[in-house]
Parts: sequence; structure tokens; C-alpha cells
Amino acid sequence: MTDPSLPVLGAIAVTFFAAGIVKGVTGMGLPTVAMGVLGALISPLAAASLLIVPSFVTNAWQLLAGPALGPLVRRLWPMMLAICAGTMLGATWLANAEAGATTAALGAALVAYAGYTLLARQIRVPARLEPWLSPPVGAVTGVVTGATGVFVIPAVPYLQSLGLPRDDLVQALGLSFTVSTLALAAGLGAHGAFEPQALWLSALALGPALAGMHAGQALRGRLSPATFRRLFLACLLLLGAEMSLRPFV
Repeated sequence: MTDPSLPVLGAIAVTFFAAGIVKGVTGMGLPTVAMGVLGALISPLAAASLLIVPSFVTNAWQLLAGPALGPLVRRLWPMMLAICAGTMLGATWLANAEAGATTAALGAALVAYAGYTLLARQIRVPARLEPWLSPPVGAVTGVVTGATGVFVIPAVPYLQSLGLPRDDLVQALGLSFTVSTLALAAGLGAHGAFEPQALWLSALALGPALAGMHAGQALRGRLSPATFRRLFLACLLLLGAEMSLRPFV
């Protein structure tokens, strides 16, 4: 992937632009869309390497723009540490597994996320349980992140269940995604699966991602976020199902 063809470069640019639109409209989804689409075109390992710069920049921006960074870090640090540990463990599988196995796992993660978000009711975690639940949720999120490059399961449903104010929730998601991105880069690097030369291609993907975010933010006021979200999740569900079944067809 350090010397891709022109069609692959075009596919990467279009994918990150589309992923940026989703993030601009919904506040999340850039790594999920990028992994889902690129994982169908190139190996999940190569797709995960491309995520590093666009995901870090966009999520760090989301993290630093919020109002409550200090309190959120103090509240969520056990979950963040567990994400790091789990990602280092899960990255072993992404780095060493066959492409068919990682593609199927990525598809399963997309199906789980889209299906849960479309069908499940919002739950609430009592404050007394948060200290006990945060570390295992972070560890599972890390393993899924390391194995598939998808950051959202089960971190996103869990953070949504904490009853955070909207701005704090967006910032908490930015914190989780930023930590996951850095942990994924470290995990791939530790297993010799992330080539420093790939950073230039990941950096090139940042431009389309930021342009897509800007377009998505402009679209946010012109369409129903709920309708857009349902359509996006339905497409993600179909894509994930196809990827899950591909090794068996």
C-alpha cells in the first residue's frame, strides 16, 4: 500500500470524503465507514493503517473543542487505559491473521454496531455501576479495535448510556476515538504491521476527510439527521453482512 495505483488512490479519496460527510452530519462514523468500504477493497490491515492520521486529527479536534476535557478524563481514565491494553492484544490478530478472517471479523463488527444502533432501546447505566463496568467495556472495545480497526463496539452504546449532556457526550466520544486511534497505531507498530512509509498515504487521506466533514456540517441543517442516520446504518448493515459472508461464498 505504499505505492498504490491511481484507481486505489481515487477510491481512498472518495471513501474518506464520504466518511467525513458522515462524521460531519452525525459527529461520528469516520473510521467505521472507512474500514467498511476500504476493507472491501484492500486488506483490513492496510485499511487500518490508512485511518491513523485522518482519525486522529478529526477526533482530536472533536475532543479539544468540547467544554469538559478535564472532568471527562478523570471520570473515564480506567476505560481509556483498558482500551489501550485491549487494543495491543487485539492488534496481534489483525497483524497476523489471514485477510479473509479479518474481513469477516470486520463485517461482523459492522453488523453488530449497525444492528444494535438501529434496533436497540437506549439503556441507562446507574452511576454506582460505572466504576465496575468502564474497565471491561474499555477492554472489549480495545480488543475489537485492535482486531478489526472499528472503534465503536461497545464503547459508543456504553458512553451513550451514561446520561452525559450532549456536548459532553460528543467530547467523550472524541476522547475514546482519539485514544483508540493512538492505541491502534501503537499496536500495529509493536507487531511490525504499521510501516512508517504508510503515514504519507494516511496524511493524504486527511484532505478528503476534512472536506467531507465540512460538507457534512453544511448538510446537517438541510436534512433530517435521524433519516440520514437510519440510511447510513442500513447501508453499513448490508456492507457488514456481505463482508462477513464473503470468506464462505
